[in-house]
Amino acid sequence: MTLFINARLIDPETLTDQIGWLRVAEGVIAETGTSTPPQADEQAREQAGEQAGEQAGDTVDCAGKCLAPGIVDLGVKVSEPGERNKESFATAGRAAAAGGVTTMITRPDTAAAIDTPEGLEFVQRRAQADAIVKVRHLSALTKARAGAEMVEIGFMLDAGAVAFTDCDHVVTNTKIFQRCMTYAKSLGALIIAHPQDPDLSKGACVTSGKFASLRGLPAVSPMAERMGFDRDMALIEMTGARYHADQITTARALPALERAKANGLPVTAGVSIHHLTLNEFDVGDYRTFFKVKPPLRSEEDRMAMVDAVASGLIDVICSMHTPQDEESKRLPFEEAAGGAVGLETLLPAAMRLYHAGGLTLPQLWRAMALNPAKLLGLDSGRLSVGAPADLVLFNPDAPFLLDRFKLKSKSKNTPFDGQRMEGKVLGTWVDGTQVFAA
Repeated sequence: MTLFINARLIDPETLTDQIGWLRVAEGVIAETGTSTPPQADEQAREQAGEQAGEQAGDTVDCAGKCLAPGIVDLGVKVSEPGERNKESFATAGRAAAAGGVTTMITRPDTAAAIDTPEGLEFVQRRAQADAIVKVRHLSALTKARAGAEMVEIGFMLDAGAVAFTDCDHVVTNTKIFQRCMTYAKSLGALIIAHPQDPDLSKGACVTSGKFASLRGLPAVSPMAERMGFDRDMALIEMTGARYHADQITTARALPALERAKANGLPVTAGVSIHHLTLNEFDVGDYRTFFKVKPPLRSEEDRMAMVDAVASGLIDVICSMHTPQDEESKRLPFEEAAGGAVGLETLLPAAMRLYHAGGLTLPQLWRAMALNPAKLLGLDSGRLSVGAPADLVLFNPDAPFLLDRFKLKSKSKNTPFDGQRMEGKVLGTWVDGTQVFAA
């Protein structure tokens, strides 16, 4: 048994933030409250299933720091199989635990795409053996993510896939995408798509505008996202399949998302923490650590995304963790690989939104823990009795200077290197067992 006292409980279900206590027994949340916490007496021992005379358990005095559900990070890239030099399940698991992430939902865009039950079984075994946090896996939607032949969705569901996506490889053949959606609908499977017009965005590395013109970089219009999303919404209206947009990053796409939800379509959307906290000007003098996909947007778009998360229009915040080695980043901006690591920086970056007054802590945890768990049918992301004791204890006000070489990820490609940040993880628990202590 573990008893957390003097905790600032961040509850994303009730959207409350109040001082209280929480008791963990046998890996689940057994009791919680805001009154005087129970004492570790004989009755507590019996409730925890312990024999009389044994130690009653641990008491963790949170000293007024925040205790929240562990983050469920939807869309993490772990570079196994094929590129373990960039990230392994062991290093990603340690990075996740240090960042308060207790469940990683991994992408299938590995060197060999996860598109068969055998491939899925391999990464499941690797994750179970090496990762200290929970790991669930996404499957590719089409073979080799080539957009030509649908994977065996039924077999992949039976093997444990939680959703299907070709990641940033947009299925350009509308008829094939429609068939995938129809089949997914019949099995109740979730499709995660990357709303983007691939022809307009091909070769682009920044968002179009005056800044892109001054830098002489190939750019893409924000309308490319809107056009891709509009096509997908027409197919959802046709098929009724469950659909999640991995990243909505432009204000132009929000009215279409709002209409889809108002019309009752089974649609949800996410956004990365980088598009919530950075904008196009951060690219500066061609700094490749700021090259992500989709490219960073205008400040107006960034603020629109923050407002959309606050209102619930955008459901999920993720790290979109994409490790890249030094060789692929130390190139001219156009040639450099896209993506940034984010498992350890997701929480402190989110604190920027909290301290700026854009989002409350319960709103942040609704998007980072509760909603992704609900979307994938997981029972985590909550502080309710009976939920898994996946917890993070953190100080939202603790300042620090980020040093990328101290990150636990193998790759160090973070845009926050050298920046002053606030928000430190003090401890992380998975099923009641502590996996990280600062």
